[in-house]
Amino acid sequence: MSEALESEALESTMAELAPGVVIPLIGLGTWPMTGGEATDAVARAIGNGYRHIDTAENYGNEEAVGEGIRRSGIARGDLFLTTKFNRQWHGRTGVREAFGAATRRLGTGYLDLFLVHWPNPSKGRFVEAAEELTTLAGEGLIRCWGVSNFKPAHLRELHAAGLETPLNQVQIDPETQQPEQLAFHREHGILTAAYSPLGRSGSFLSDPAVTGPAGVHGRTPAQVVLRWQVQSGRVAIPKSADDRRQRENLDVFGFALTEAEMAGIDALDTGAPPRLDSDEFGH
Repeated sequence: MSEALESEALESTMAELAPGVVIPLIGLGTWPMTGGEATDAVARAIGNGYRHIDTAENYGNEEAVGEGIRRSGIARGDLFLTTKFNRQWHGRTGVREAFGAATRRLGTGYLDLFLVHWPNPSKGRFVEAAEELTTLAGEGLIRCWGVSNFKPAHLRELHAAGLETPLNQVQIDPETQQPEQLAFHREHGILTAAYSPLGRSGSFLSDPAVTGPAGVHGRTPAQVVLRWQVQSGRVAIPKSADDRRQRENLDVFGFALTEAEMAGIDALDTGAPPRLDSDEFGH
């Protein structure tokens, strides 16, 4: 990697989501934490330097996340807060109701990012839901909108309705890279947010393609994988309730992987699809 590219990689801790809206590339995932565990994890994560928190209606922890934010003592304007709504709210009136309910649970007057959690194509109303999200953004109630688990076919329906999707949150890890999905995002200027960015089983964390760079750079395998995510231009939202791991997961901007190291992790893709098929699953 050239010195110029390395310098740029080391400095990139944010991505532009919309004009005037930037999103931290590392966020705290909060599923499946609930109650006191979620509150404590959020408060400690903010104390450890996190400024991006990700939650959802379906996680059942928005109240706890909001309490964690208040307990941290940080100003709301210094945080980037993402949540998502369920299929029962798809439609214009429903999205507005979902926004009101989410902000009440979280204890905030606005959202930085509000996502359609699953497309639920059989319901046939995700385009209408996205249209209402753009209205909320125009009113300043949300700073930006986006979707989650949308396949290219679903995104094409949004584009056909004149909706340029800012962000799609999907499952991405070294073994599940969804190259066609990512190529579509690049082609259409959609920012990718990776959930479960360290996978579920973590088996690839012991692969030489990961442990080799970890040894070279004096980092953990998890840090190397998160560095691969953000250096690829993706937002990553790992979940952790452990102080040490929280700090490690956030500390991935002091080094850069070489092109060969990036290619080695790219080569771990198994071609496996996401764990859940968004044409069939949704809530």
